[in-house]
Amino acid sequence: MSLLGTEAPDFTLERTAGDEVTLSETLESGPTVVLVNRGHWCSFCAEQLQTFDEVAYDLWFNDGVDVLPVVTSDVGDLTEMRDRFDLDFQLAADPDGEVADQYSGTEETSHGVTGIAGTYVVDEDGIVQYEQVADHPADRTYGNWVRYFVRNDYEDIFA
Repeated sequence: MSLLGTEAPDFTLERTAGDEVTLSETLESGPTVVLVNRGHWCSFCAEQLQTFDEVAYDLWFNDGVDVLPVVTSDVGDLTEMRDRFDLDFQLAADPDGEVADQYSGTEETSHGVTGIAGTYVVDEDGIVQYEQVADHPADRTYGNWVRYFVRNDYEDIFA
């Protein structure tokens, strides 16, 4: 099921900062990038998160875009992941995969229920302007590409 061109499902999740984040609240100040990642153990996820961590401040400061990384692990594991990879942004815990299931889907793995990796750019009206769901765990959209996409009025300039 594709979310492209539809309203993004709203959610509220606990973050590694100890607070909660709600998609609809972040959209009040501008677009939001929702990243669904498999779990704290996933090296491909860590690599993707690092690329978004590098551009997150620039996206927020210059474009009003928030980055919400949603990871199908509990807060304790995510705090360890955030610190291990020296990430500046906070990770949102989706340990049961309820949010991931509304976006890219979930699957049962040796690590339990995990989200299928997905990247979504949600405009300020809550509409999904970009969607990429991984066909393979290493198949990811990276931060720089999303920055270009947002700055080119949601147009894929590389297509």
